[in-house]
Amino acid sequence: MKIKFALKAFLAAAVIMSAYTIAAPASADEDPVVVGFIGSFDSDVGKSTLRGAEIAIEELNEAGGVLGGRQIKLVKADTREDVAEGIKAYEYLNEVEKVDFIVSGSIDDVSLGWLPRMTEYRTPTLDTWTSFIGIIDKVVEDYDKYKMYFMNVANDYALAMLYVDFGKDILAKKMQWKTVVVLQEDTAFGGGVFELIDQLLAPEAKIEIVDHIVYDVNTVDFAPIYSKAVQATPDFIYLISSVRSQVPSSQYVKLQVPLPMTGINVAALGMEFWGDTGGMGGGLSTLSPIPSIGIDMDDRSKAMLAKYQAKHGDNRPVVPHFNGFNAYFGIYNAFAAAERAGGFAPLDKWVTEMENSDTKIYKDGELWLRYAYWKPGEIEPRTEREYTHNIKFDITPPYEDGAPSMVVIQWYTDGSVKVVYPEKYANGDFSVPPWVK
Repeated sequence: MKIKFALKAFLAAAVIMSAYTIAAPASADEDPVVVGFIGSFDSDVGKSTLRGAEIAIEELNEAGGVLGGRQIKLVKADTREDVAEGIKAYEYLNEVEKVDFIVSGSIDDVSLGWLPRMTEYRTPTLDTWTSFIGIIDKVVEDYDKYKMYFMNVANDYALAMLYVDFGKDILAKKMQWKTVVVLQEDTAFGGGVFELIDQLLAPEAKIEIVDHIVYDVNTVDFAPIYSKAVQATPDFIYLISSVRSQVPSSQYVKLQVPLPMTGINVAALGMEFWGDTGGMGGGLSTLSPIPSIGIDMDDRSKAMLAKYQAKHGDNRPVVPHFNGFNAYFGIYNAFAAAERAGGFAPLDKWVTEMENSDTKIYKDGELWLRYAYWKPGEIEPRTEREYTHNIKFDITPPYEDGAPSMVVIQWYTDGSVKVVYPEKYANGDFSVPPWVK
C-alpha cells in the first residue's frame, strides 16, 4: 500500500530532490521510463553512482531509447548519508516521481533504512555501493519479500575472504607479520566484515588479532585510538572504514603512527586521496572492489571512463569509485532484463530475467569482469553460503569464472597507485609507509 505524504513533507523534500530527462524527451504520446537515483549528492560515493548511471542512460537514449523507443527519465533524491533522509528520499522517488526502477549509491546503513520501504513499494532496486551481507541474507531467507533487490558489488563476506587470502599470501608469508589490531567503525558494514575476519584470520592466515577497537564514525580525534593500538605492539593495524574515512586516514599520516596500516579505507578508493592527505599517503593500502583506481582496465571500462572525464573534467571524483562502473553496467543489465521481460512490471518476469543476466567483459582474451547474479539455491563453494541476487564474484584463485570479490590497491610516495593483489590483477608491489621502520 502506498505511503501518503502530507503537503508539508512534500515541500520539505522538494528542496533536496530534482528531476530531469537526459537527452531528448519522450514524445507526447509515449511516457518515459523513470529511473530514480538515491544517494548522497555531495559525496564522492554518491557522485560516482549518479554519474555512471547518467552515462549509461545517455547512451541508451541516444541509441533510440528502450522498450519500444521510450526515453529514460532520470530523477534523483539526496540521502545526505543519513538514514532518516534516505527513507524520505526512497519514499519521494516512489510517491512523487512514480519511478519504475531505482539505482542506489547509498552507504550500508542508509540502504538498511529504506529497505522496508522497498518491500512495500515492490520497486526493482539495484545497490551499487552497499555490501552488507545481512541484506543478501534477507533475500535468501525471504525471497518473495525481497526479490526485487539486487546488489551489484560483492558482499562483505566475500570481501573478508579476499583479505584473508591477502593476509596469508602477502602479510604473513611475504612480510612475516603475525599480529594485528583491528580498528573498526561502528556500522553494519564494519561489523559484518569483522565477523568473518575474526573467524578466519587466525586459522587460515595464522595472524592473531591482539586487540579490536570499535570507534564511532563521528570521531574527530584518533590520537588516543592509535595510541591504544600501538600499545598492543602488533605487527600492523587493520582499518575497517567506509564512513568519514578521511579522518582516520589523515590523522594516521599526521601522527606518523609507527605501524603499517592496511585494510578497508574508502577515502583511499579515489584519486583525490593523495591531495586529501597532503601528498603523504604513500604506503597506505586498501581493499577495493573492481574496477578500481590503479587497475589496468578493459576496453569497455576505459571507454566509459573517457566519457566520464570528458563530461566532468576536474570535478571530483576525477575517476569514479568502483560503484560508478557498477551503476553503468548495472543500468545496462537492468534494461536488458526489462527488454526481455516486457518492462519492469510484472515484477516476477523482470526478476527472472535479471537473474539470467550475464555480462562478460574480456581483457587480452581473458575473462576480466562479470556482471551476473547468484540465483536462488546456488551455493558458493568456498563459504558454502547462498548469495541470492548478489553480483557473481569468484573467491577462489585463479578466478577463471570471473573477477575476484576485491583487489588490494597500494598508494606510493610518488603519488601513484597500483594493484598489489591478487597476482592476476597486480601491477605493483606491496610496501609500507616510509616513516615506518
